Amino acid sequence: MDFSDTREEAEFRQEARQWLSENAPTHLEESLASSGFGRTNTGDNDPLAEAKKWQKKKSEAGWACIQWPKEYGGRGATPIQSVIWNQEEGIYGRLSATFIIGHGMCGPTVMAYASEELKQKYLPKLSSGEEIWCQLFSEPASGSDLAGLRTKAEKDGDEWVINGQKIWTSGAQHSDYGILITRTDPEVPKHQGLTMFILNMKAEGVDVRPIKQANGDSGFNEVYFENVRITDDHRLGAVGGGWQVSLTTLMNERLAIGGGIATGYPEIKELLESLPLAGGKAIDNPAVRSKLADWHCKAAGLKNTASRAITALSKGDTPGPENSIGKLVAGSMMQDVAKFALDLQGLGGIMMDPEVAEGTARFQAMLMRSPAVRIEGGTDQILRNIIAERVLGLPADMRADKGLPFNKIPSGN
Repeated sequence: MDFSDTREEAEFRQEARQWLSENAPTHLEESLASSGFGRTNTGDNDPLAEAKKWQKKKSEAGWACIQWPKEYGGRGATPIQSVIWNQEEGIYGRLSATFIIGHGMCGPTVMAYASEELKQKYLPKLSSGEEIWCQLFSEPASGSDLAGLRTKAEKDGDEWVINGQKIWTSGAQHSDYGILITRTDPEVPKHQGLTMFILNMKAEGVDVRPIKQANGDSGFNEVYFENVRITDDHRLGAVGGGWQVSLTTLMNERLAIGGGIATGYPEIKELLESLPLAGGKAIDNPAVRSKLADWHCKAAGLKNTASRAITALSKGDTPGPENSIGKLVAGSMMQDVAKFALDLQGLGGIMMDPEVAEGTARFQAMLMRSPAVRIEGGTDQILRNIIAERVLGLPADMRADKGLPFNKIPSGN
């Protein structure tokens, strides 16, 4: 791995640093520093409004979605320049959480499969933050088996009629558009009968219902479709080719979220340096230091794994399925850190008020959010399968439904 910038990379870094020093929303810095674990803290300011304002400012100066082609709202930057920009944007990048699905997953899929007319219509507004997108994949009946989805799309002239339900759709309540995967042919094996579309989230028949989470937020949603109509020109890829299209989305999803998940390590280290236990500070306890050392090693491993991916980008390579490692390790580590922190606080661990709780209640928020991290974007079990089969080359899982037409697969219904 090479951690040093080339001359061109150093010049680009300085250009980004200079622009940020003159334009970054410094009035939000203190609030953003306390963000994390599913929430973007912007103090008394509306987080969605602040996110759109910052994205628009970046877009006008050519710093939005910089790796995208210029004609679609980007800068035509190299992958390593995109990494450098993200490093320099730093804490202000937390405002971009609103757009991570649109920019990191939907945009690349539209770029790969939509007509030129649709790219010109949708991508610049997505890049600038004027429009928000979501990804409509998961369903109640199929769990982690994406290809087992049941939402139907039936052809009616030049239109498709959509009926069904999606669940765990992040940001759907704020979204203007989304990419939707449906079943268009139930008489072929499940991976072959899928088709992807661009969906107007404001269309008649689309019903978005936020889900109240354990931490009080409603970032996830149920989305129902009742005779929703989509014109055929908004289809992404071939009829029946939706699985291949979805793989493009999922590959970008792993890359977009894998390296950006909080682990809780900096927060637990800070807490242990100040939290009193019998006989001194928590960090002076040998058992506590042993746990901290283990997490330090994992955090260092994640950092170096991310650096390996950055080096691959710098050389022009495309990072592969090994990016699943980041999310797999970080998600479980965050949960372990939160549990340990609350155990050390004793009865104080139940206090949710950030004004009086140790560590400003960050670990309570972390514990509430961490189970979702281990599910969204691929469960731990799915990621282990990806690593086992596609990184380590182990035999694939047996599938009893392999080759069966979808409507012949036994189900609980």
